[in-house]
Amino acid sequence: MDAPPGDRRPGDRRRGDRRASPRHAESSWFGHESYFDPGWAGGNPELDQRLRSLWSQRIVGAEDSALTRIHRTYAAVRAAFGLALVAAQGAGNLFGARVSLPLTLVCIAYAVQAIALWLLPRFQPLTTPVASPPLRRRQWLATIGVDLLAFGALHLMGSGGPINYSALLVLPVLMAGAMSTRLIALATAAGVALLLLAGAWRGSFDDGAIAGSLLQSGLAGLGLFVIALLSGELAARLAREERAARGSLELARQQAQLNRLVIEEMVDGVLVVDARQRVRAANPAARALLVDSGLSPPAPFGLDSRPVWRPLAQAVARALADRDWPEAGRELTLSFEPGHQRTLRLRVRFVRGRTPGEGNAGEPLCVLLLEDVRIAQARLRQEKLAAMGRVSAGIAHEIRNPLAAISQANALLLEDELAPAQHRLARIVADNVDRLKRIVDDVMELAPGGPVSPPLPVDATAEVGCTAAEWARTVGLPLGPCSRLQVELPAGPLGVGFDPEHLRRVLVNLLDNAGRHASQAPGAILLRVAAAGDTLAQLVVASDGAAIAPEVEPYIFEPFFSTRSRGAGLGLYICRELCERYGASIEYRRHGGDDSARNEFVVTMKRSSLPAADTSLPLHP
Repeated sequence: MDAPPGDRRPGDRRRGDRRASPRHAESSWFGHESYFDPGWAGGNPELDQRLRSLWSQRIVGAEDSALTRIHRTYAAVRAAFGLALVAAQGAGNLFGARVSLPLTLVCIAYAVQAIALWLLPRFQPLTTPVASPPLRRRQWLATIGVDLLAFGALHLMGSGGPINYSALLVLPVLMAGAMSTRLIALATAAGVALLLLAGAWRGSFDDGAIAGSLLQSGLAGLGLFVIALLSGELAARLAREERAARGSLELARQQAQLNRLVIEEMVDGVLVVDARQRVRAANPAARALLVDSGLSPPAPFGLDSRPVWRPLAQAVARALADRDWPEAGRELTLSFEPGHQRTLRLRVRFVRGRTPGEGNAGEPLCVLLLEDVRIAQARLRQEKLAAMGRVSAGIAHEIRNPLAAISQANALLLEDELAPAQHRLARIVADNVDRLKRIVDDVMELAPGGPVSPPLPVDATAEVGCTAAEWARTVGLPLGPCSRLQVELPAGPLGVGFDPEHLRRVLVNLLDNAGRHASQAPGAILLRVAAAGDTLAQLVVASDGAAIAPEVEPYIFEPFFSTRSRGAGLGLYICRELCERYGASIEYRRHGGDDSARNEFVVTMKRSSLPAADTSLPLHP
């Protein structure tokens, strides 16, 4: 049973506090985990984060690694120590102190070797980090080894002199811990400790003085071991932090590039606007929504630079003043030309940017998410149509069996002798059964997940000519200069990427639609096929019927929408779906005035090269 908080012993409470405190573990040379509590100084977390970010940028922005800089600094320090030793010998000689010639020669030789390693390019591999073990051994001998030899000689030969050289032995031990492995660093510290003990024993002749000198040298050797371990630990930690900083900044750079790519490819527009109505960033979708056609100028630009953007600028000012905006957004309208408007749904998110010299208080920014209302409504309609298509396909599949039974039973009735009134009713049943069969076939063909045939190279000239002739014969329409149907075809073959049967069906649907609404005048229906550049071809079916009303035009390609009481409303919808299967498009164009082609449907298809055998297809009138 746990004791209540007031009954806990002090030791338990301290252990509990240690368990509750957040600690960050790092690997250590000492065989256990070292911990660092970031809150020990009671600092500002945001400031700490900024300092870490600046430190990471400084590390990554540096040309050389930390280990390289340590090697170069070590080479420069050795040269400075060599000059200082030579200067010390010269100063001693100048002031009348007794200077040993061997000591002077050792100082001069060390200074020459250190300066040569520092300045001459041929010795640069000995003063930079290397990965090759033989080269690392040569590097250790040329730097730390020479230091041990020179400083050890100065310490032994200068014992009892005016200058104490024992402090110089700290440098090779320190650098061995930073530049070598742990074993070599400890071996270097052990060698220097033995050297200090040897110097203490050699320079003392009194038993009491020998004991004191040996104890002092032993303590100094112990300190050298600590210096070697600490310098190695600090060097390893610096290398780990440098690798982590480079890795973190690289990940941040990749994430920034990914975010930029995602924003650039977004369908919705994104604008970043400050309090001065200045757009700091804009993706291509937003630039397309701000103008009638094309793209607006790239950021930065001011929302008050064009009158058409005034509603957007007023919305930004209102949002920044109120610091509040509906989650679902608001709609606003941009008027470009007389009669041309674009309604946008505007959603706003508030952020605070940082500018130099402002500290933590930055300028308020608005992130505007723009969406064309028409595109959003079309996307919603597409989702509803997809759901309705799946339901319709299931219903159509279930209708087939009873419809077949009705058709068969009605056919048996027609084989018998019936009264004229009953025979007329049976014919009405047969006609409506056929109509239902066509509707079911259309729904099943356009059902989601149905098989899609790959586009084939089709000669549009020959295919359209044959289909037009067959349609004219089916509806009893004579062909000729005075016919209602006028056909304009290219002089030669024109290859397009389409399925032949589906192209025939699109054309028949458009001709049926034009035949119902066109007048009986010659040339009331115009069928034209022509190339539209090197990559596209166009199929145009125009008629002189009454123009489609503007309030009806947005819905003519939707399924089950028809202005006729007996129409299923699937003809134009089937045309659009079949065109989209093969990368083509269909659009309606309305022409006013007395133009004979008031209603024009244009199918734009991708051109495709025809095989050699298909270029000689006969053209039927």
